[in-house]
Amino acid sequence: MTDVYVLGVATAPAARRRDDVRLEELVYATARAALDDAGVRRAALDNVTFGACDELDGRPISSMLMAAPAGAYQTDEIKVTDSGLSALCLATARHASGDFDLGLVASWCKPSKTDVSVVMNIRSEPFFTRDLGLDDLTTDALFAQAVVREFGISEEELTERVVAGRTRAARNARGVLDPVPSAAAVESGDFLATPVRATHRAEATDGAAGLVLASERWLDRHPGHRPLARIAGIGWASDSYTLDGRRLSGLRSARTAWAAASRMAGPEQPPDLVELECPTVFHESAYVRALGLEDVPVSPSGGVHAQNPLTATGLVHAVEAVLQVSDRAGEVQLAGARRAVAHSCHGFAQQGNVFAIFDRMGEL
Repeated sequence: MTDVYVLGVATAPAARRRDDVRLEELVYATARAALDDAGVRRAALDNVTFGACDELDGRPISSMLMAAPAGAYQTDEIKVTDSGLSALCLATARHASGDFDLGLVASWCKPSKTDVSVVMNIRSEPFFTRDLGLDDLTTDALFAQAVVREFGISEEELTERVVAGRTRAARNARGVLDPVPSAAAVESGDFLATPVRATHRAEATDGAAGLVLASERWLDRHPGHRPLARIAGIGWASDSYTLDGRRLSGLRSARTAWAAASRMAGPEQPPDLVELECPTVFHESAYVRALGLEDVPVSPSGGVHAQNPLTATGLVHAVEAVLQVSDRAGEVQLAGARRAVAHSCHGFAQQGNVFAIFDRMGEL
């Protein structure tokens, strides 16, 4: 398989609501910024890959409206609906096949315009769980109950992780820059669905992200362009739709996807950081244990506390990972980061998981 590289990255300015722009404008500006960062024109692209959700966009077949502003006018396009990081994996595979040379991966979401709970409830099994009111919050609470029992996660640990994550996010100029809560404020947050408190859960933001990818062949033909990172490994997996205790506490899809990406990247360099998508702090505690990340810096960007545009969150994490290994992460830069991992989860209670591993250029 030929190597695939990242030429340019961009994220939209973070905000809880972006009422100042239409979704098309938000996506256009982000795609344009990624192309400018790569130093290439839209006309040079031979493919565009979307990661977007029609239901959360609030329109059927949203790519009919979004393709042109996302850079795919008269260009080969393909779309995945679970996460922006899944779109990156698909784009990586397409470039590695030798059939494509220069592409853009774009993902977006404006959850402020959509009732996310209703969207998730509609995805439930229609004869039983939908009428029960099952949605993303209640399934995350079931997950939280299961992993607390499985791993013995304490209230003190949860509070420490929330405060630490919010502190990191407050240093990230690409985030929403929310104030950091006190430990007492975290512990006194209202329960949303036991045991998840409002302070345990990341708020959604409106946003978008874009990455420009290039094949090794394209770089050979364009020696004036220097990539920001090499995509060293990718992996993805989906678990059962059922929500029994074994599925919830096993984190099988996360373990499978992590193992696949790690095998592909090779053991030459352990990860220097992992940008985890954690809808709740219970996810962070569980992922760290299941994946053996106790000694690895988790989400130096602040993760979901900095930006959380749902469908696009994983691709935002990919941007943050690339910024780390190219020494462009600003106030949240980890000195000497050579290998960074981006993560995304989707579906009910982390049913699906995706990992992408990025290496610093010239280091491995």
